[in-house]
Parts: sequence; C-alpha cells; structure tokens
Amino acid sequence: MNEPANTDIDRALGFAIPGRSARGRLVRLGPTLTRVLAAHAYPPAIERLLAEALTLTALIGSTLKDADAQLTMQTRSEAGVVRLLVCDYRGGEVRGYVDFDADALAAAPAEPTLFALFGPTYLAITFDLATTGERYQGIVPLDGETLADAAQSYFVQSEQIPTLVRVAIERGVDGETVAGGLFLQHLPEGEDGRERLHTRLDHPEWEHVEALGRTVEPTELAARALPLEELLWRLFNEDEVRLLASTAIVRGCRCDGDYIRSVLAKFGADERREMADEQGLIKVDCHFCSQVFSVPAEVVEARA
Repeated sequence: MNEPANTDIDRALGFAIPGRSARGRLVRLGPTLTRVLAAHAYPPAIERLLAEALTLTALIGSTLKDADAQLTMQTRSEAGVVRLLVCDYRGGEVRGYVDFDADALAAAPAEPTLFALFGPTYLAITFDLATTGERYQGIVPLDGETLADAAQSYFVQSEQIPTLVRVAIERGVDGETVAGGLFLQHLPEGEDGRERLHTRLDHPEWEHVEALGRTVEPTELAARALPLEELLWRLFNEDEVRLLASTAIVRGCRCDGDYIRSVLAKFGADERREMADEQGLIKVDCHFCSQVFSVPAEVVEARA
C-alpha cells in the first residue's frame, strides 16, 4: 500500500506557550522506528515496549540544547521478563535495544503489564553534556502502567517540574508501526517578581495547559498525515503557541569499523590476542544494530 502523500513523520517539534509559562515537544516516528525494530525479531510485546521507549527518548532528548549532548534511558531487572532496556539520543539520532528472557515471556500474558515485564525496578535517565563535560542522572521507581508514566514521575519527583507525558503507538494497515508523543512542562521559574512555579504543582496556569494536553487522542499523536503544527493548534488554540526548533529524527548507531578499532586499541596487546579467534579476528557484536564486526587483531596492534 502506498504511503499517504502528506506525511509528517520522523521529527520532533518544540513549542512554547509564553502566556501560560509552558513549553513542550511533539514527536512522531515511523521509518526510523521501523529500522530500529527491524534489527531484531522482537515479539509484539517487546517491540511495543521498545517503540514506547524510543519515542520517550526522542521526546526528552530533543530538548537538549547541546548538539553533542546525549540522553540515555535505561532500566534493568533480575526478576522480570526484561533483563535490560536501553535507549539513547544524540544529535537527532536514536537507538535502542532490549534483552529479555524468551521463556519467561512465553509464560506471561499475551499483553503483559509493565510490572509483569520488569518486576520491581527503577528507571534511570542520564544526561551527558558534551560542552561542559557534566553528567547527571535521575532514578525513579518504574511505577505506573507505562514507561511514559515513569518518565513523567521522573520530572515531577526528581526535577520538581510539573510535567505531562503522553505516548501512542499504532500499527498501520501496511504493517508499519507509527508512534507519537507529547512532552509538556511548566517553566521551572516565573518571570521576575513571581513565585518559582515549580514549587506549586497546582498552579492555575499549569492546570489549564495540562487539561488541554490531556485531551490529545492516541490516534492524533500517531497520525502521520496530521502535521504536528496542526495538532498543536488543535490542542492549544485558546492560547498563543510559539513554534521552536524542529529536529529530524533518524536511526543512529556509532558502531563503525573505526570506532570499534578505537575501543579495542584501549586494551593491551595480550588482551587483544586473547580476544581473537583462530583466524586472528576479534569479533564484536553490536546489540543495537545486530551487526557483528570482525577486526584483525594485527590491524589493531599496528594502530595502537
């Protein structure tokens, strides 16, 4: 089936509502999402989980002002189906991977809850700022029905910023998965002479914006034929909305040959020889893109 002529896909759009001291992001993923998911033959429940995580990563990551900064979202579990979920964003590029127990998944319900997938665990969101070299991380319990609920709790609890997060995932008749998300926040500080807004989660300006944000329909978020600008107008037509930067979202993986060799060069010569197989090749498996790189140990030694 042909894709609709008018598509708004694989991008994040920033916006501000100055009169309500609010800011946010809309994101919609399609082909980029398909490329990441296609690297592994994930079962439907795991595929949907990763699609949600990638959408959240693009939503939050696209707020970074430092072009070389990286956001990583990760959760580990020893008691659930999923052992590891990790996604990251840098400069418009997203990637993600899930390690799970196939036998445990087979024994779980067809549509497992978040608790069934992970058990009691935590969600960690890490910001690495390239310009300053700073790193900071927030950790919150993986509570709620969705990853979006946990991400929302992160900003409310760790950052003390009133936040609304919504994610929708739809599979089209052509089989392609499309995901969309809304990330909405009240500004941390008011104008001069006003109270610090983040000390009040019930501020009337925030209540107004949050109520409008909650009216968004899943079908609107994931409707690739609906321009993001039009969706913003539908949601916040009562207020003046200022459009900010638009960012193209692509699948990115930093596992090229040169990068792999640079990592291997950090090991000693004896360690590299132990890594090599009988043919003298060091094989490195990238879990993100499901590629195996074979690097001759002697080439690494020559460059080290």
